[in-house]
Amino acid sequence: MYIPPHFAQTEPEHLHGILRAHPLGVLVTSGAAGLDADHVPFEFDPARGPLGTLSAHLARANPLWQRCPTGTEVMVIFRGAEAYVSPNWYPSKHEAHRQVPTWNYEVVHAHGRLTVLDDERFVRGLLARLTRHHEAAEPKPWKMGDSAPEFIDEMLAKVVGIEIEISSMAGKSKLSQNKEQRDRLHAAQTLVERGRDELALAMRQAR
Repeated sequence: MYIPPHFAQTEPEHLHGILRAHPLGVLVTSGAAGLDADHVPFEFDPARGPLGTLSAHLARANPLWQRCPTGTEVMVIFRGAEAYVSPNWYPSKHEAHRQVPTWNYEVVHAHGRLTVLDDERFVRGLLARLTRHHEAAEPKPWKMGDSAPEFIDEMLAKVVGIEIEISSMAGKSKLSQNKEQRDRLHAAQTLVERGRDELALAMRQAR
């Protein structure tokens, strides 16, 4: 990933925040047939390993866990908030007419080695945690105990667990840091008016 210095994001807390807020990662692998990508919701634990650990589950029918055995190097892409930015949103454009369209976004690339965990206890615990987290905002959160035990057992048998201990992370926050402050803030306000609050907040906080 090309990262100009002014767009580099290196603060661990910020990178972790993107992983948590946008847990659907793109798991990129390489094999005899070339590159492949799977879209997988991940759990992130920053306390496990030097840079944290990602945990997820795959359908047993997905050949990835057999094609990429334990020890395989992989990359996971987490895309944060993003949006098109019009040059018309910059006050300076109307004075000098020297602005062009762009796309602002935040993204994290996490690299590490895959571990395959064909273990019912691991998968059950992972799914219970993911369910508690993502159901927390529901008026009546669904839990695994709401279903018949035999049904849950049947579903668990159809998935396989994976973990990735992160060995390196690269972050990019392209938030109009290369623009005048008034241009960046006015573009952020325009995004608020269009319902893109998350990206607007990041642009306002950008250095």
